Amino acid sequence: MKKFFEGFVVAILLTLLIPVGRVYATDARQIAKGVSIGPVDVSGLSITDAENKVSSYVNEISEQQITLSAGEGRELQFTGSDIGLYWSNTGVVDEAYALGHQGNILQRYKALKDLENDTHTYEIVYGYEKEALEAIVASCAEAFDQEKINYTLTKTDEGFVVSDGQKGYVVDQAQSLSLIDSFIQNGYGQGSNIVSLAIKEDEPRGSYEELSKVRDVLGTFTTSYKSSGASRSANVANGCRLINGSTIYPGDEFSVLDTITPFTEANGYFPAGSYLNGLVVESVGGGICQVSTTLYNAVLLAELEVTERHNHSMIVTYVDPSADAAIAESGGKNFKFVNNTQSPIYIEGYTTSDKHITFTIYGVETRDPGRKVSYQSEVLEKTPASADQFVTDPSSALGSLSTQSAHLGYKAQLWKIVTENGETTKEVVNSSTYKMVPKIVTVGTAGADGNQMAQIQTAIATGDAGTVKAVAGALAAARNAAGTEGEEAANQAINDAVNAANAQLQQQQEAAAAAAAEAQAPAPEADMESVSTEG
Repeated sequence: MKKFFEGFVVAILLTLLIPVGRVYATDARQIAKGVSIGPVDVSGLSITDAENKVSSYVNEISEQQITLSAGEGRELQFTGSDIGLYWSNTGVVDEAYALGHQGNILQRYKALKDLENDTHTYEIVYGYEKEALEAIVASCAEAFDQEKINYTLTKTDEGFVVSDGQKGYVVDQAQSLSLIDSFIQNGYGQGSNIVSLAIKEDEPRGSYEELSKVRDVLGTFTTSYKSSGASRSANVANGCRLINGSTIYPGDEFSVLDTITPFTEANGYFPAGSYLNGLVVESVGGGICQVSTTLYNAVLLAELEVTERHNHSMIVTYVDPSADAAIAESGGKNFKFVNNTQSPIYIEGYTTSDKHITFTIYGVETRDPGRKVSYQSEVLEKTPASADQFVTDPSSALGSLSTQSAHLGYKAQLWKIVTENGETTKEVVNSSTYKMVPKIVTVGTAGADGNQMAQIQTAIATGDAGTVKAVAGALAAARNAAGTEGEEAANQAINDAVNAANAQLQQQQEAAAAAAAEAQAPAPEADMESVSTEG
């Protein structure tokens, strides 16, 4: 009975499907009526025609502008073509054709009857170059971001003044990319093409109440640069100016390099002496290390947390050994510290007409009133300068002479000494090693012939600066001599200086040979006994 009933139903369905079957026998590759891909109606189209129609639609809308808005007239436009928009799920055409054409006869019948009552839409999935869209959103951030301005302090003759902060606005790039992708997949070409970017508010730090408490001197330090020339003095004053007025909030790190660079004339710097590979050379910003060093000592007295500090390659004279803080933009040296207090701090820096630089750090004092903090430099080792070093410079005038002073070598450490509640503690803050550099004498050799070079080398071989100076002076005189008599006199002076140099060199060689011979001879018996008993 069951088999009879099933057969009866199938027979009825076959009867009902005869017209449908005849239609699809004639147009077997046509998509059923009532099927769309996105907003594109593909009813009755072949797979190829449907692909072409949808592709044309995608190409058409890819030329439409999309407006990214950050509010208040801040907008940026781009098109789908700008990000390489394309139709990525082209295989959906096969799915569209399959509806009503696949499955058994009952399934196909049901699918076709459903389409008579309700159309079916397949989604278009768009692909695009993610890097291109990311670049567009990044350009929005660059154009639309409004940096917050924290509340800050300014010290005047009348006292501290608190400046208002300002709320910042930042494009949330990750969230904005997600919003744009959702719009492209679901709304592009279907009405308004405006996408509101995701914006995050960035609240300013500080307040009148918080900054009004910053009044206490936590640490202050002064150094002198009286011996500095005009350019170095200007560099010290400029670096001090750039740091002056900095407000640093709790937990924030202060970077001297980030604050005072670039070292350019446009930023207020001049060429002056600085250290480079054991030499004193002219560089824009020379002398700036005195700024960082003075601030370093103020920071130590304020007991802030030093996170980066380097000593100079050679000793400096304006602070004790190990109390310096060198900076070098190209050498990877910086001075950084963190405000490890619970309140904001303010840095005041100024220079005076008598060439002194002072940094004072203000904050909220929480240390015990009886706490005394000081620092003491200890020299562990000192290396005297070696023999003078002589070099020739073919770019300097023949016979010219310039010298660079010697620098003693040091090993030192800095002690922190704290006295509190009648007890004194000591700890090492840093250890520093400074190179020994001999006096360097540079002799100009521009245009020198072979004979003149030989004369200079003979003088240099004596190792005596006076002899080198005499020969150099004679060479310069010979070069500038007017007339035969003047030139002869200058040449005679050269010969005299060279002869003296040769004689001195011979004496030095004989003395060295005698010393070597004496070192190889047996020692006197008494000395041998003496050595033996010292054990």
